[in-house]
Amino acid sequence: MEELNEDKSRKKTFFYAKGVTYFTKKTERNLFFILTLIMLVWGIFTKFGMF
Repeated sequence: MEELNEDKSRKKTFFYAKGVTYFTKKTERNLFFILTLIMLVWGIFTKFGMF
C-alpha cells in the first residue's frame, strides 16, 4: 500500500493545463543542458565544414 501512496505524491516532470506546459525546475535544467550540448556539437560540425 505504501508504494501506491508514493506514486501519487511524486511530482510529474511536466504537465499541461489550460494551454500551457509546465516543467519542474530539474526538467527545465536538463532540457536546456541537452539543447546546449546539441548546439555545441552542431557548432563543431559547422566549423569543420560538415554542415
